[in-house]
Amino acid sequence: MKISIDLSPNFSKKKRKAAEIKFVIIHYTGMQSEIESIIRLKSKKYKVSSHYIINRKGEVTQLVKDLHIAWHAGKSKWKGFKDLNKDSIGIELVNKGHNFGYQKFTNFQIKSLVKLCKKLKKKYNISRKNFLGHSDIAPLRKIDPGEKFPWQKLSNHNLGNWYQLKNINTNLIKKGTSHFFFSNLHKIGYRYFKIYKRTKTDKTIIEAFQKKYLPNKVTGKIDHKTLQISSFLANIR
Repeated sequence: MKISIDLSPNFSKKKRKAAEIKFVIIHYTGMQSEIESIIRLKSKKYKVSSHYIINRKGEVTQLVKDLHIAWHAGKSKWKGFKDLNKDSIGIELVNKGHNFGYQKFTNFQIKSLVKLCKKLKKKYNISRKNFLGHSDIAPLRKIDPGEKFPWQKLSNHNLGNWYQLKNINTNLIKKGTSHFFFSNLHKIGYRYFKIYKRTKTDKTIIEAFQKKYLPNKVTGKIDHKTLQISSFLANIR
């Protein structure tokens, strides 16, 4: 695939080894234009960057070389990993985001994203379950790529996990227990909550999960289907 080069100065100077790349983190730019987004990602003032950006036409530009650590994930957690910049490759999709008129991602973007992710998966031996969104690893801070991002379509290409409710083992579901849901989320990889103690931020965690797996029913409440989905995903081997 064709990839243009337009390098950003915003990366850690020490290179990492290829084996250290474990994740691909997907973002949206959340700015009013592609030009504005690239200016921000290349600005020394803002100290933020990603490895790649894909515009609305599906054109891919590399901003940071893979073996350098780009500054895209920020404060984040997933399973036993913290501050995932050092462990991941970041991909930005040009989209105005929730603050400026959230858009459906174009077919051109998703087609290019799938091609790029397949290439990275093969090159760095990245597990299919480690293709994540910014809101997965930082659910209390970030909401991108948001409920319009087609996670199921990516999973059809072995990029990220999805669920099949018809294969749910109902014996795994303990009726109405929030701690069972949060135990499932912990197994999946989510953090920033306590399994057995409820807090004010729990609703945000539930919404982050629903925006990804139940984008048409984001309530912040643990209903039966949300619980079923969490159970299925927690038990994928």
